[in-house]
Amino acid sequence: MNFASVRIITGDIEPLVKFYEDITGCTVIMYTPDFAELQTSSGTLAIGSINTLALFGGQHIAEPASNRSVIIEFLVEDVDKRYEEISAVINNTLVQAPTTMPWGNRSLLFRDPDGNLVNLFTPITPQARQKFGLSAV
Repeated sequence: MNFASVRIITGDIEPLVKFYEDITGCTVIMYTPDFAELQTSSGTLAIGSINTLALFGGQHIAEPASNRSVIIEFLVEDVDKRYEEISAVINNTLVQAPTTMPWGNRSLLFRDPDGNLVNLFTPITPQARQKFGLSAV
């Protein structure tokens, strides 16, 4: 078995798609007006409108903008530089400016337009860099 993706269900797909393009610098592929994917080499972030819920058995199986337990994480080359580049986009939803965590990652935490927590991080210790297959700095 291989992990494939995480899907966000949203009541307003277009602002969420634009947000993830802005913070990642990646292009989100819109397959339909109700379904999009941000594909990376290690996994996919899918974004579906509430209209897609009917295909899974009903509108009430997921509730948009109600997550309070999951953090969507993206490994970036330089989290401090990325913070400078996207600070205007995340200014009103910043949870924590870049901070070095005890496990060796430098982490930036903010919320997307639906309130989901997003973490951009850069491994900085030798152990953390090794975990992600990165060479020592």
